[in-house]
Amino acid sequence: MHDGKYILFFIGALGAFNGILLAIYFMFLAKRRNLSSFFLGCLMAALSLRIGKAVLIYFDSNLPEIYRQIGISACLLIGPALFFFLKSSIDQLTQVPRSWKYQIGALLAAIVFMGVMYRYATYPELWRKYSIQVVYAVWTLYIIAAGVVIRGLFARIRSTSDALKPAENWLLAIYSVNVAIFLSFMMAYLIRDICETYYGGAIIFSLVLYAMIFIHLYHSRTAEQFYVVPAKNPVRKVDEATVMNLVTTLEQQMVKGGLFKNPNLTLSELAKSINIPAHQLSQLLNDNLGKNFTSYVNEYRIEEACRMIAQGHPFSLEAIGYEVGFNSKSTFYTAFKKIKATTPLMYKEDLAKRSDASLVR
Repeated sequence: MHDGKYILFFIGALGAFNGILLAIYFMFLAKRRNLSSFFLGCLMAALSLRIGKAVLIYFDSNLPEIYRQIGISACLLIGPALFFFLKSSIDQLTQVPRSWKYQIGALLAAIVFMGVMYRYATYPELWRKYSIQVVYAVWTLYIIAAGVVIRGLFARIRSTSDALKPAENWLLAIYSVNVAIFLSFMMAYLIRDICETYYGGAIIFSLVLYAMIFIHLYHSRTAEQFYVVPAKNPVRKVDEATVMNLVTTLEQQMVKGGLFKNPNLTLSELAKSINIPAHQLSQLLNDNLGKNFTSYVNEYRIEEACRMIAQGHPFSLEAIGYEVGFNSKSTFYTAFKKIKATTPLMYKEDLAKRSDASLVR
């Protein structure tokens, strides 16, 4: 290996290693860790495994076949992780939708099944001719789906009067670089004689990693929100009468339609129920009601939970939490304490004491 290759190997290997460290950070250690940061960590992990495999195989083609199997398997998760990250950021999701769980489960099941029943070392032709085609097909579909999710941001780039905010630029950068990496590997797959494009993905990934680390260190106090929190889309102010009509319609949908009981309710779905864009609903909640989407929905859920508790509903407190739209006991208790400044159990006991005191009188 000549000096030039040593340098390329060092850059690619260091990029893959740093990617794993960043994946761990985003998934488990970030101060503002949420659903979008978790999926960003998953994206970094999948890319790192794929890039790591590319680095090792490019410089030593005699490595055990398990490295190729791991790399191809990780490649199956890159597209989905990118889509889930962008979608959870744009729609401000706080919980994993059921459809995503099915998709993730199916992908992981396919990886385990192929890895156990049809190992690369035993069935190399199966992986080279068919499995890789399925992997690239899945990657392509999710790349397209991710592009659809952020198509509005690309459209706004052409508008000189409607500049993108930092978080939106960050989402576009992540998507664009992933497309570049995808194209480099796809070109290498279609034109097998061009090895440089195969390793090009590793170089691109490494350079982007260094840029991400620099931004995080340079903007240590604020950069974190660029990774996981979508910026609001600037929209024009609406008149007070329109705001009141929208608020009234929104309340009717929440109460009469019981939308808050849907544990997978998203900002986009709620906006669609009152026929306005998601960014306009976000502005309405933040500017006119002083609440974000999660707080707004949780208030309805907690009020319904309090009503059920006051009526002596036979459900357990945990079951009531699920009934009003929470996905877990912990999120129910956390939201209840935040809104009512007490726990559900203490609230129930306090109601019982008041009832007993009124009977004594």
